Amino acid sequence: MSLETLPKEETLRLREQHIGKSCTLFFKDDPLKIVKGDGQYMYDEIGTKYLDCINNVAHVGHCNPHVTRAAARQMSLIYTNSRYLHDAMVIYAKRLTQYFPENLSVCYFVNSGSEANDLALRLARAHTKHKDVIAVDSAYHGHLTSIVEISPYKFENIKGHKKKNWVHIAPLPCNYRGKFNKDKYDDDEVIGKLYANEVAKLIENAHEKGRAIAAFISESMLSCGGQVIPPKGYLKEVYRLVREAGGVCIADEVQVGFGRIGSSMWAFQHPNNDVVPDIVTLGKPIGNGHPVACVVTTPEVAASFEALGAEYFNTYGGNPCSMAIANAVLDVIEKENLLKNAANVGSFLIESLEKLADKYQVIGNVRGCGLFIGVELVRERTSKRPAGHLAEWVVRRFRDERIIMSTEGKYSNVLKFKPPMTFNMEDAQNWITVFTSIMKQIETEEVSSSSSSSASTSSVDSLFSSCEELA
Repeated sequence: MSLETLPKEETLRLREQHIGKSCTLFFKDDPLKIVKGDGQYMYDEIGTKYLDCINNVAHVGHCNPHVTRAAARQMSLIYTNSRYLHDAMVIYAKRLTQYFPENLSVCYFVNSGSEANDLALRLARAHTKHKDVIAVDSAYHGHLTSIVEISPYKFENIKGHKKKNWVHIAPLPCNYRGKFNKDKYDDDEVIGKLYANEVAKLIENAHEKGRAIAAFISESMLSCGGQVIPPKGYLKEVYRLVREAGGVCIADEVQVGFGRIGSSMWAFQHPNNDVVPDIVTLGKPIGNGHPVACVVTTPEVAASFEALGAEYFNTYGGNPCSMAIANAVLDVIEKENLLKNAANVGSFLIESLEKLADKYQVIGNVRGCGLFIGVELVRERTSKRPAGHLAEWVVRRFRDERIIMSTEGKYSNVLKFKPPMTFNMEDAQNWITVFTSIMKQIETEEVSSSSSSSASTSSVDSLFSSCEELA
């Protein structure tokens, strides 16, 4: 039986039989079977069209014609390992590094963001001769064993897992819900400084125990933490502290790079950050879904790694097909001016969402820039009690309207928005229209959705309760 004719029920049966139970699906009670993509849209097995608002992997759009042609053309010529000379790799490395500060000029190509972050740790330790790593609470940097150890988003949910003594976790620098927030402090720079002081304490405690810091690693904007933009000056001060302690600074741009924030190619260049890392990791959007990723670093760090004596060899990292695809993705970003699109559409969305937040009390906070946006839902604004189950209900209502959304954050109460960069103004207007209708439904306390509850509710409390029963 061909895949095209496999009934959805049979797909589910075979998945249940042969795929590990830890491999989860969106909409577990009724998962989508997606068989086709086109730009910012995806289609299920019966042809239903969905607007994709979360797939930051298909950066320049699902099945982008220019990218798929480049892949097919190269695969028809040669698809081999990276120990042979090939123009595509060096051309791409030259193009890519032109987007970085001058000293970030050396590339290592790998297969995934997880591999990129693993290699970044090796580079940092080779250069500093230290071991310890400072990461941020709620961070996710990948699924390799070495990277799970510095990903609280993952290891905090592993039964019996104990944080390693070489790992130090800094508070999530969130100016809405975090330890230091806008309710207590008016100045975002003050908040940034206070969070940076927490990193200073970690460094001091490590030194008191005879340990030494190899690296600080953080996404330049924190996605799994709930679509968080660091407070102004936070990363700059943390980078200074870490370097003074003999460590290096790693910027994880796997989810937020390649122009997603609209104002610049990399999120570390955002005005709140304005830093130059020692190592940058890239993945996901670099190949528009093809397994390719990259570590970009300085000649000095690269020389320290080379001095260890062992060669670095990655069979598929930087193979001709991957590099042809990566070059094609850059072509589309440049020729279609996708940074400007992200800036314009993102500004419209944030402005519209802020207006909705003025009206609907369940919208506790709107944050983000470009096509990286988070909407935090709360039970009520004074306590900021997270409304995780309500957020899940909202996601299901979006699905009813043929829009794919998801949640993020420690309490799963943040609606995350990271669509393909081809998401346009018409899509944004449609999204706002649907979200407004969902907010009105919550406000009028009339919930009788076929995908949520079987009866209408009569109060906000019962609405939250009914959502909890569904989650």
